[in-house]
Amino acid sequence: MRVLITGARGQVGHELLRLAPEGFDTVGMGSTELDIADAAQVAAVVDEVQPQLIINAAAYTAVDKAESEQERSWAVNRDGVAHLAIAAERLGIALLHISTDYVFAGDAREPYRETDPTGPTGVYGASKLGGEVVLTANCSRHIILRTSWVFGAHGNNFVKTMLRLGLEREELGVVADQHGCPTSAASIASVLWSLASQYRDRGALQWGTYHFSGTPACTWHEFALEIFRQAQELELLERLPHVRAIATADYLTPAKRPAWSVLDCNKLKNVYRIAQADWRVELATVLRELA
Repeated sequence: MRVLITGARGQVGHELLRLAPEGFDTVGMGSTELDIADAAQVAAVVDEVQPQLIINAAAYTAVDKAESEQERSWAVNRDGVAHLAIAAERLGIALLHISTDYVFAGDAREPYRETDPTGPTGVYGASKLGGEVVLTANCSRHIILRTSWVFGAHGNNFVKTMLRLGLEREELGVVADQHGCPTSAASIASVLWSLASQYRDRGALQWGTYHFSGTPACTWHEFALEIFRQAQELELLERLPHVRAIATADYLTPAKRPAWSVLDCNKLKNVYRIAQADWRVELATVLRELA
């Protein structure tokens, strides 16, 4: 099965290419090769590649920058998804799409289910929700996979930022009142390949929206402590920095972050027998790769 992977130079796109199982012919394109915001370019590439499945890992993910670059955020996260959805529907194929916990308001106290009301608080979340809406409207065969707190050895993410700061500083403050679930890019790619394999074998899936994230839930502060603990064991850090627990109010950003980003992943487990990965184990794998 030939699979077109968009956003192939990003965190998840990189892992999708690296972890592609046998039996798939992957065509990976980064933003310089395929700008999904360009409708004519998307149509031309799809006609040339003739994929039997599209996996969209392309997104505008600069959460704070999106507040000032709203036009580009919407062009990629909503319009780009629409262009891919229309192309997939024209070919009669499926589109697997990655979305985010930021589509929710972040004011819950129980893990968010797929059916819970959305309510993004910033441009990034709103534009990603816009992508979900246009995908649902334009492509009958689709899976939306919402995830959170993505990290990996490739690209920019919280883990690599903490390692850099841990080398530079003896003390740093990390937010301790935002809760979520770190998720490795490799585990997201593995889920998408599992879905792709079932689609190839059966010709159909139970279409719709699903949640997938790592487990257990934690705060950014707890995540940072575990990063430093494991990094020191692997001798990536000579000493442990002092990590102060701070409040969101002490670390102001242009975009408001959800205070609660915990996703309920039972639907994916019940329908596809795909369980959550322990992010601490996934973190160890990533740190060994970096070491």
